Parts: sequence; structure tokens; C-alpha cells
Amino acid sequence: MKINNSTALRRQTARPDDAGFSLLELMVVVVIMSILALVIMPRIIDRPDQARVARVKSDLAVLSGAVKLYKLDNFRYPSTEQGLRSLVAAPTLAPVPQNYAQNGYIDRLPVDPWGNEYQYLQPGVHDEFDIFTLGADGVSGGSGMDADIGSWGE
Repeated sequence: MKINNSTALRRQTARPDDAGFSLLELMVVVVIMSILALVIMPRIIDRPDQARVARVKSDLAVLSGAVKLYKLDNFRYPSTEQGLRSLVAAPTLAPVPQNYAQNGYIDRLPVDPWGNEYQYLQPGVHDEFDIFTLGADGVSGGSGMDADIGSWGE
């Protein structure tokens, strides 16, 4: 009697006790995930303000780098009037840059975590240029989440 190779292979691989996960295994995984969620989630949920500040600092670093690239190409920083928009599209206000990068310096202008545009001054109060957000309240000054956060604090 000759046994077909495919039949022997099916007998070895298709055992009914290995057909899937048992209810007990699934419950163990759910319990482990619940415990992890209980331990990790409070740490994440309690820190939304810290996450917003971290995002602002990241945005400021990107914008500062783009402004410095603009200066490398055009030998001057964008003016306050040209603003950060000059990083996305070539400015039309004087002084018009002669060596503007073909695709700009960033794809789009970010907004701060509170939905406001970042502010730009050149010359800046703290440095050659200042990029900053007015904080949660959108008003200059303040403390806590209402405090101004700027490129000078990097």
C-alpha cells in the first residue's frame, strides 16, 4: 500500500488541537494588556502639557533650521515683514531673495499646539532672529502653559 506524500503531510500538520488559540490563552493576553494599560496610561494622560511644550520645542528647532538655511542661500534672514511664510514660498516683499530654494525650505508652516501661528522677529529681541509662540492664552507674557516659548530657550 502506497501512501501519497500530500496525505501524509496533511496528517502531520492538521491536528485539531493546534487549530487556534484557546479561550484561556486569549484571556491571559487580555489581562496582560489591561495591566500594561493601567500602568502606562496614567503616565501618558497626566502629561499633555509636557507633550505640548515638547512639540513646540521640536517645531522651533525645525523652523530655526529652515531660517538658517534661508540665510545660507540668500545671505540674510527673512525680514519680519516677510515672516515665516518665506520658508514655504518665495517672498515678494523687499528684499526679494536671489537664490531662493526651488521647493522652499519647509513643506508647510506648523501651527503651535493651541492652534496659533508661530511668531517671527528679525532682528530678534534675544538673538539674530526670534521664533516663538505666545502660549495657551495667545497673549504675550504669562506663566505656566500661558508662558511664551521661543527659540531663545533652546
